[in-house]
Amino acid sequence: MPGCCIDHIAVTAPSLGTGAAFVHDVLGVAPQAGGEHPRMGTHNLLLRLGDALFLEVIAPNPSAPAPARPRWFGLDTLGPGSQPALSAWVARTADIHAATAASSEVLGSIEPMSRGALNWLITIPADGSLPLEGIAPVLIEWQTETHPADKLQDCGLSLAKLELFHPESERVSRLLRSLGLENQVSVSVAPNGSMPQLVAHINTPRGLRLLSAPRSTRQTTQSRT
Repeated sequence: MPGCCIDHIAVTAPSLGTGAAFVHDVLGVAPQAGGEHPRMGTHNLLLRLGDALFLEVIAPNPSAPAPARPRWFGLDTLGPGSQPALSAWVARTADIHAATAASSEVLGSIEPMSRGALNWLITIPADGSLPLEGIAPVLIEWQTETHPADKLQDCGLSLAKLELFHPESERVSRLLRSLGLENQVSVSVAPNGSMPQLVAHINTPRGLRLLSAPRSTRQTTQSRT
């Protein structure tokens, strides 16, 4: 069974400015500078969430040429007025080919990617979409000795729990079991009529905060009791 683990969570936004403001509003901490992804025409900001764990804000890069293919993380579906949201999560593996083969869901083709001195392999569907509307993990295999989180400032943040809500919860659970991730996230049935959703419980210097999507009643800056 593949030994996958949570690597990072991703907030998508039409611009880094709106994404950074959303994260700061919820967590009370401003994301740090990241870099550019030349192949995808995107750029990002980052926040450390623990050892080998981070939060990414990712958006189209207006200064970069449009890629010849759809951007990843469903970014081409966002308009200027789209709201930032926690849209995806990424699971790390030491053998992305074996993990992809073991997956009960099609997660996309394995492609090489880079940002500055960092290089990695990652699963990306041809149309740039997020499998299971972001509930299925993106798989990544880092090709570097040092994890990106190790170079980020520690702002006192840590991921306490990641919740996945989907109408087909058993399908999601089967996928997690196929990747060895079943004990790392919580899976629940999405309420009737609601969209699939990610909810990250994050410890901050101001207490526990929930990061998700602004349009959802599940997104709040108050701790659960």
